[in-house]
Amino acid sequence: MITISLCMIVKDEETVIGRCLDSVKDLVDEINIVDTGSTDLTKQIVSAYTERVFDFSWKDHFADARNYSFQQATKEYVLWLDADDVFTQEDRERFINLKQQLTSDYDAVTMNYHLSFDEEGQVTSSLKRHRLVKRENNFIWIGAVHEYLSVSGNILDSEVAVTHLPLSHDCNRNLRIYENKLASGEDLSPRDTFYYANELADHEEFKGASLYYEEFLDSEAGWVEDNIRACFKLADCYQRLGQPKKALAATLRSLSYDAPRPEACCRLGYHFMEKANNEAAIQWYSQALQTQESRTLSFHNKAFSTWLPHLQLCVLYDRLQAYEVAYQHNEAARFYKPNDPSIKHNKSYLEEILKTDD
Repeated sequence: MITISLCMIVKDEETVIGRCLDSVKDLVDEINIVDTGSTDLTKQIVSAYTERVFDFSWKDHFADARNYSFQQATKEYVLWLDADDVFTQEDRERFINLKQQLTSDYDAVTMNYHLSFDEEGQVTSSLKRHRLVKRENNFIWIGAVHEYLSVSGNILDSEVAVTHLPLSHDCNRNLRIYENKLASGEDLSPRDTFYYANELADHEEFKGASLYYEEFLDSEAGWVEDNIRACFKLADCYQRLGQPKKALAATLRSLSYDAPRPEACCRLGYHFMEKANNEAAIQWYSQALQTQESRTLSFHNKAFSTWLPHLQLCVLYDRLQAYEVAYQHNEAARFYKPNDPSIKHNKSYLEEILKTDD
């Protein structure tokens, strides 16, 4: 069976680090914690789990810190987590099976990263990340912010998931790092331009964000999935700026990069729905249900391919007085969100109509 080193970078994580380590401590063979300047009880807490606690002077550069953490590993494979990540019991069992079966033929293993959940506890957004890598390959992290692990070779796509459960975070940290880079005269890479635009949008600086999204897309140097995400985010910015024509153009631009994503279909469906072009809206929402999500490392919001198009199709078919079809779509939406008030209301409303029709 392979051996695994856990490598983490932390700072002031006393509220979550114990929860994380409790979920992983018996899955790995070594725990390496790199502290970047904690002033709370983080170091005391992690010392109960491992003696391998290292200090690293923070330089506003996440990749540097992560690369240093990887340099502390001594086992065959390296696993990385953030302090507010956990393995659920179900995924702990998946991890154990993976560890027992994994051979040294694999250079890296991807795991799902569950980012948000609905009121039923179902995953609503996720992506995949390279979580487990062969140490001897010396894969490195790249990027001051929103860093990524540069991986190649034979990669196993696993069903293990890491669950992200943040309690709080410094919402200005990443924006501050990017603005310091710009103030120092440093040029942003296309990838950094995209993520800087994201930070601006998150801070509701929509005009600035739109300029950087446009710059990123015009560079023609982005990963296709980032290009598509940038189109959707740009559309949101223009919508918030009161420029609906530009918002529509940004959504349509996403179609130039690849087959329509479910999100693009839903956005276009909504555009036609607002214009009372019910037939066109039905076509796009139906397409959203037929389109397969890409199995890449990109971000996935399951709503756009599950309950949301069904719910909108329910409304659209109700407009056309096709009540039986509307009811079927509402039931399909209810499968995913059984306690949603709108869906429950639709059910009662349509059942009353169908009973009257009988």
